[in-house]
Amino acid sequence: MAPVPEIEGAVQAARAGYAEVVLVGPQDLLDRELAARDARSLKIEVVHASEAVTMEDKAAKAFRRKRDSSIRVAARLVRDGKVDGLISAGNTGAVMTTAKILLGTLEGVDRPALAQVFPSSKRGKATVLLDVGANVDCKAIHLEQFAVMGEIYCRKILGVAKPRVGLLSNGSEPHKGNELTREALARLNNAPLNFVGNVEGRDLFNGRVDVIVADGFIGNVALKISEGLVDAVSALLKEALSSSVSSKVGYVLSRKAFRGFKKRLDYSEYGGAPLLGVRGACIICHGGSNANAVKNAIRVAAEFSEGRVNEKIERELALASLSKN
Repeated sequence: MAPVPEIEGAVQAARAGYAEVVLVGPQDLLDRELAARDARSLKIEVVHASEAVTMEDKAAKAFRRKRDSSIRVAARLVRDGKVDGLISAGNTGAVMTTAKILLGTLEGVDRPALAQVFPSSKRGKATVLLDVGANVDCKAIHLEQFAVMGEIYCRKILGVAKPRVGLLSNGSEPHKGNELTREALARLNNAPLNFVGNVEGRDLFNGRVDVIVADGFIGNVALKISEGLVDAVSALLKEALSSSVSSKVGYVLSRKAFRGFKKRLDYSEYGGAPLLGVRGACIICHGGSNANAVKNAIRVAAEFSEGRVNEKIERELALASLSKN
């Protein structure tokens, strides 16, 4: 089956002028789909890849055995400087493994981190949570590096002038948390950041901070709970609005407000999750991403490259290291 959302998102991004797009996959299939969308005049190039990594493939095995997979071919294009970034809605583990091995990490980064943008109850604000799954076991220095990378991403991509950074714990008091969070708290208190201390799970959506740092185990649990909550709220709202004639009339009268509510919870508005700390831009989209998510992921990747985010990460990590010596 054709990768319809990816192609449609690429066409929308090219028409919007976000970037020159390179689609990687079976040449004949992609050429045919682009022709069907009258996209041949757009700045979209096709690079052939004969293999695909499935969602069932093990990441390390797929990297070793599928040397001509679309993920690996795309990563080589980034490594060789032919494109600025990689975007994929495929197997997350395979994308992270390929990016780490082929692209390599930035100077001063021990472990790349996967960041996710969450909507906030404060209009016009959002919160970046990292890591949401790239690193299950972390040390305090890794959390400090995540904080620096997340703060820069929030500044350069989300446009927050001086992001407030918090450390996810089971209480806001300094003595709360486990050994990892207490050690990380001490490091972050001395980091060149607008660090506010420990924050709790509720702060992910209330706009108290702009960046929240956690290890990949806790961050991924928080991400999956949040996704489940959004689905549950949407289902409950739909059920309530169709339960009676008066509810249906009320929905018609407030349809605009409900559309705005749905848009604020829509993950596709943020594109995807950047893998921070690797060379080049690497944006990993949700497996069920629609065309709008792909289009916005391309926009984010272009802004990431144009904003020289990686250069700023290397420079600020170097400054943070010098300040401790």
